[in-house]
Amino acid sequence: MSIEKSVFGKLPDGTVIDSYTLRNKSGMTAQVITYGCRIVRLLTADKKGNFGDVVLGHDTLDGYLEKGDVFGAAVGRYANRISGAEFEIGGKKYALAANDGKNSLHSAPGGFQDRVWRLKCSDHDDDAPSVTFAYLSEDGECGFPGNLNVTVQYTLSTDNALIIDYGAQTDRETPVNLTNHSYFNISGDVGNSILSQELQINADAITAVGTDLIPTGGLTPVAGTPYDFNKPKTIGQDIRANDSLLKSCGGYDHNFVIKGADGMKKAAELYDQLSGRAMLVFTNMPGIQIYTANSFAPGAAGKAGKKHLAHHAVCLETQFFPDSVHHPEFPFQNLKPVEKYKHTTIYKFTVR
Repeated sequence: MSIEKSVFGKLPDGTVIDSYTLRNKSGMTAQVITYGCRIVRLLTADKKGNFGDVVLGHDTLDGYLEKGDVFGAAVGRYANRISGAEFEIGGKKYALAANDGKNSLHSAPGGFQDRVWRLKCSDHDDDAPSVTFAYLSEDGECGFPGNLNVTVQYTLSTDNALIIDYGAQTDRETPVNLTNHSYFNISGDVGNSILSQELQINADAITAVGTDLIPTGGLTPVAGTPYDFNKPKTIGQDIRANDSLLKSCGGYDHNFVIKGADGMKKAAELYDQLSGRAMLVFTNMPGIQIYTANSFAPGAAGKAGKKHLAHHAVCLETQFFPDSVHHPEFPFQNLKPVEKYKHTTIYKFTVR
């Protein structure tokens, strides 16, 4: 069968967390679980035809229950940062948890990454299997207004792409910004650094930020800076450049402004010469947050006990710009009851 269901584990309260494994005819495999709607494995072929897991994570549920863990998760209700951990709608202020200094990051704790989703439907198509998960975020959850019905669909295409389709509807005006927080190492071996992997980003600017990574409202051109990836270059080429933000972050943790119209467009491409794998990223969102896994907790380990080391993974999170709730100049509007939130991201895998 193209989709296999199993039990991944149980929460401390006994809630069963299910796993769904999708396979297409080429052998590409994606395993997702109902806790956090997470991608826990993604197997793709290298240039020799050997399959390897290209995402970081854990072998058991316990690892995903650790505080702040977002490996492979669907992040929301608002991904990335919100300044001052508050926002205003119609003159009313809404307070969020301040979990990143005085700011909110990924709507944690208690964001979508920490919730149990349900399987809404599945399609066992042997060519392009898919599963759709649903979650009701109730009015007031994590401080956000409105009952928000959210869906995330994972599809494996015939041409070896993982397609993620997000949908949401609300009964009250509320900010919504969803993304997937997979940590990629497309070499297929978490023991390899990603600094030698080539990255190309279709962006002429990044959102200007302060030392707390909160946008100032302006855009900074990337030309002539370490942030210029318009032509492919290794991630490590400029990561240690004499740049104050790179130094303070320990690497890249920046939102790139994707070139192109509002529809689907190519945002980035990642290439690993060792394995021959390339991953192309397409989206209809205006931004992509590049995070080069600049730090992990000391001794942190993942699958098969392999250590999680700085710069051994990279996140490519398609989304609205950080802190858009405070910047009317950014391409963002709150979701209203008469509207539907739709967001698609495609991670397409090829070999060279």
